[in-house]
Amino acid sequence: MDKTRKLTFTAMLVAIGTLSSHVFYIPAGFTKLFPVQHLINVVSAVLLGPAYAVGQAFCTSLLRNLMGTGSLFAFPGSIIGALLAALLFAKTKKLYMAFIGETIGTGILGAIASYPIAVILLGKEATLFGFIPMFIFSSLAGALLGCLLLGVFAKNKVLDRAKGTPHYTKQ
Repeated sequence: MDKTRKLTFTAMLVAIGTLSSHVFYIPAGFTKLFPVQHLINVVSAVLLGPAYAVGQAFCTSLLRNLMGTGSLFAFPGSIIGALLAALLFAKTKKLYMAFIGETIGTGILGAIASYPIAVILLGKEATLFGFIPMFIFSSLAGALLGCLLLGVFAKNKVLDRAKGTPHYTKQ
């Protein structure tokens, strides 16, 4: 996939993530669980690679926060999850590794990175082990949906067309 297609696809994923954050979220204390972000992280990790996946996660988190549909916890969770999913997929080319990377990156590492934000910046008394189950639940659901979506795409040869292979014949 060339650079223009990657940038365009990244922008589309940011738009989908930002717009859907008004509808599909789960309020949990002072966080908002957003499984659609994890779905988008897996898709961008597999189709676009680490740099674009991290850029997509950052832009979506930023726009969600600017619009009031996100929380500060979106940054560490989504960025770390997208990065780990993309790195593991790039290394192995196995879809389940993107799932594992997103789940561990967001569910465990992102939750740990969110703890200081809650304590220092927000002044909220939080327990580290309160973040981990919520983040794991959200990332498991979204990453699973992302892997299922990519599996359907692969089965129907949609990924071949997305990479720039023409799907038509010249006459």
